[in-house]
Amino acid sequence: MEKESEASLVAPEILAEAQACANRILSELDRILLGHHEVHRLLLIGILSRGHILLEGLPGVGKTALVKALGALLSLDFKRIQFTPDLLPGDILGCSILRTEPDGTRRMTFQPGAIFSNIVLADEINRASPKTQSAMLEAMQERSVTLLGETRMLPDPFFVLASQNPIELEGTYPIPEAQLDRFLFKIAVPGVDAGTLTRIISERRRGEPPAPEWSIGKAELRSLFDVMDRIYLSGPVANYMARLVAAGHPSDPAALPEIKRFTAFGASPRAAIALAESARAAALLAGRPTVGFEDVKSVAPAVLNHRLILNYQARLEKVTPFDLIDLLLEKVDPAGIAWSSDVRVEEPEGGK
Repeated sequence: MEKESEASLVAPEILAEAQACANRILSELDRILLGHHEVHRLLLIGILSRGHILLEGLPGVGKTALVKALGALLSLDFKRIQFTPDLLPGDILGCSILRTEPDGTRRMTFQPGAIFSNIVLADEINRASPKTQSAMLEAMQERSVTLLGETRMLPDPFFVLASQNPIELEGTYPIPEAQLDRFLFKIAVPGVDAGTLTRIISERRRGEPPAPEWSIGKAELRSLFDVMDRIYLSGPVANYMARLVAAGHPSDPAALPEIKRFTAFGASPRAAIALAESARAAALLAGRPTVGFEDVKSVAPAVLNHRLILNYQARLEKVTPFDLIDLLLEKVDPAGIAWSSDVRVEEPEGGK
């Protein structure tokens, strides 16, 4: 089986072409929105992994402009939904309306909602009611909408890029931890430094980003997906991902003491799947035909930070999910020999 997988590795020239295309998208994002290279890299990895992404950041850091620029670069349909407390599920999914035909007959006709688009920006998703959030999240998982007993498939590809403000709690409905698991990544969008602010003020009137100078078509995007699907994932790297996720569970016998102390629940199997897919995309961006341990480490914080559920002790001591993820990446040995440098590997029975 492994020989067959290695034999089906993507050809070097095809990989090089796909890498160049992906990195050009990344360069355009860096040109359009200044000072957020790592955010752009993770966003592109999430898109290549065909996952949904939650962007968290203060107002004015460019979350909406980033998603709009991405839609233009990928030549995909884009719609924005401004979430408010009075938003209803039908406003997102669509509804059936009674329409009078030219011959005088009446019939129910489905009016698609804003979710029927390739890229949907769910702006300030935590301002909508739990009922509306659930309708949105269900459609994200099923990639279809069922109304009045009829199921309608969403466009392909389909991505939800949601945003939320981390500082405003009044009038918001935080997304339940179990529902956060539906997002491939949770990405923090930070502010920018003084040098970047100087460039924005000097080069961009009213802060408006420039229009994209280049874009790809849907056929080229599908080719990128096809190349990413052929990035080879070896057994040792897959085992490392599995052990990394398992080590984040406080109930695991081999869990680190810090995990047992500060974590209430670990990540679900969906986290391991997310690690595998996003690591393939990271390898593609680096021009590697196989996934390496460094690819896993580069995407692990974005995959795990919203999936590790911390307990009260962690909040009391101001321990963050990123602190625990850094510890896991430091202590879990990629080779699978030991959890950490101070753990002795037991010798097999019968001596040496």
